[in-house]
Amino acid sequence: MQVATALPPVAGDIHPLQAHQQARDQLTKIRRAASDFEALLIEQMLRSARESSAPDTDENDGAEQNSSLMELSEQQFAQSLANSGGLGIAKMVVAGLSKDANR
Repeated sequence: MQVATALPPVAGDIHPLQAHQQARDQLTKIRRAASDFEALLIEQMLRSARESSAPDTDENDGAEQNSSLMELSEQQFAQSLANSGGLGIAKMVVAGLSKDANR
């Protein structure tokens, strides 16, 4: 006796469970993109703040290495801040895009 393993399609070609999975996957992608977007904005703000407050010096003894290290730390801090809720920008983006996705 053979047992059917595939779920029969319902109204259209997508089974309700598949539609639910697709909606959940889409929401996950939206959240990830919104968090990455917020991290990028935070990183730009940190970079602007650092550059505006950096002293103008002509000495180059390690300034390039320090700059690279600061850029890396800004990226990591921005990503961590965005992943933990950040400024709330990602939450607003998710809310807006989720409404559009449900239309």
